[in-house]
Amino acid sequence: MSIDSLSTCGINVADILKLKAAGIQTVRGVQMTTIRNLSKIKGMSDAKVEKIKEASAKLLPNGFVTGTELSVRRRHVFRLSTGSKEFDKILNGGIESASITEAFGEFRTGKTQLAHTLCVVAQLPVDRGGASGRVIFIDTEGTFRDDRITSIANRFELDPEAVLENISIARAYNCEQQMDLIVEVGARMIEGGYRLIIVDSIMALFRVDYSGRGELAERQQKLGLMLARLTKLAEEFNVAVFITNQMTADPGASLTFVQDPKKPIGGHVLAHASTTRLYLRKGRGESRICKIWDSPSVPEAEAIYAISDGGIIDSKDG
Repeated sequence: MSIDSLSTCGINVADILKLKAAGIQTVRGVQMTTIRNLSKIKGMSDAKVEKIKEASAKLLPNGFVTGTELSVRRRHVFRLSTGSKEFDKILNGGIESASITEAFGEFRTGKTQLAHTLCVVAQLPVDRGGASGRVIFIDTEGTFRDDRITSIANRFELDPEAVLENISIARAYNCEQQMDLIVEVGARMIEGGYRLIIVDSIMALFRVDYSGRGELAERQQKLGLMLARLTKLAEEFNVAVFITNQMTADPGASLTFVQDPKKPIGGHVLAHASTTRLYLRKGRGESRICKIWDSPSVPEAEAIYAISDGGIIDSKDG
């Protein structure tokens, strides 16, 4: 329900515009925002915030529902194909909407290639593993390449120019700009038609802007706020959120005899925010392996895939 609906409950247009400027675009978005954060919006008094909260509760009652009602809501959740049948199989069909899917791994494991493939697949019809929708791509490392989109679009027999036209790309150079772009995404969602949000990568700028243990607490707090906003966008608009992440050496792993002494960065804050976590690693030859690292809906499993001119495909070595 659009935030403009608040005007029917006596909320003036000026206050509604202030909420929009803060990145709150729906009545559900108001309910997802705390009174404390609403009060931080310039020009919002405690009385105004209380009135807005009451109006949102009146328009959209928010309480307990039965399992049956939740099941009906979950029917609107869709899955985007990865481009590989084996990959899709372990994900029960593909990347799930209304949640965050994180892919982490070393360089050359296919994180960005998977992101590019999803950019095209999201525009395919539902019966071909897509969602007939548009895509938002927040690029923090300068990895987006239009020629890759063209190659992948040709594989799926889509018009490359039309595909590129349906992708909204923004380049972020620091984590504050990255947060501003995510706030702006909320306004774009109101336009409708978007089915996928990609952030490649989620942690790269945080590693640059915050260094050392002295700034770790502040970094994790800012990261938590960013991930909370992405989670709200995913649930509020039923879009798939796909983020990529990097890895780092784990000095303590050698003491516990762990076979792979590396771990994804971002700590527990990122681990808890991501609904599904995918660990991508190199396999034999040109093959790559995806392992379900953590997920509430699919069991731990592995799939072998490969990277081609047409994006992510099934591996011949599988």
